[in-house]
Amino acid sequence: MDVTLHLAQDPAADELLGRSPLAALVGMLLDQQVPMEWAFAGPRTIADRLGADDLDAHEIAAYDPEAFAALLSEKPAVHRYPGSMAKRIQQLCQYLVEHYDGDAAAVWEGVGTGMELLTRLNDLPGFGKQKAQIFLALLGKQLGVRPKGWREAAGDYGAPKSFRSVADITGPDSLTKVRAHKQEMKAAAKAAKAAKAAK
Repeated sequence: MDVTLHLAQDPAADELLGRSPLAALVGMLLDQQVPMEWAFAGPRTIADRLGADDLDAHEIAAYDPEAFAALLSEKPAVHRYPGSMAKRIQQLCQYLVEHYDGDAAAVWEGVGTGMELLTRLNDLPGFGKQKAQIFLALLGKQLGVRPKGWREAAGDYGAPKSFRSVADITGPDSLTKVRAHKQEMKAAAKAAKAAKAAK
């Protein structure tokens, strides 16, 4: 894996995401309840605070939980909820160590079909169906991981130029389009909730 991603909108953070499968997975894990750029800058911040050039699943899995939470809580915090996210990142790394010998890329290397890959991603701690589909779309659209049927397995996120998620962000213009889509979805959900309450 060695591509240029534009998810953190920060060259050093994006460079790490493009070459490190684990950093990409951790960024995806962090991508909730905070701006996307903040989430995807997280892996670089964690690596810097660990004094490393990359994230190591074995090291993070074995790290003292309180010390790891403190590492993520340092200002500026890696996430709005650094304590709970520290726990989730460690659970993810422990799972990767147990099932893939700590090699994040092994999650998708050699899979036969998009559905098989979706199942593997869905099994990762902290990855629900939506997150798994978005990451599958990111793998297919930007990282060249395209098992048979990957677009179908990724659902709406797999459609070309759908601008629904991080999978479609390749620069500032596409970021603006994805943001607009997310705001539309939020507004629609809010309207539906209000209509339901009014009945």
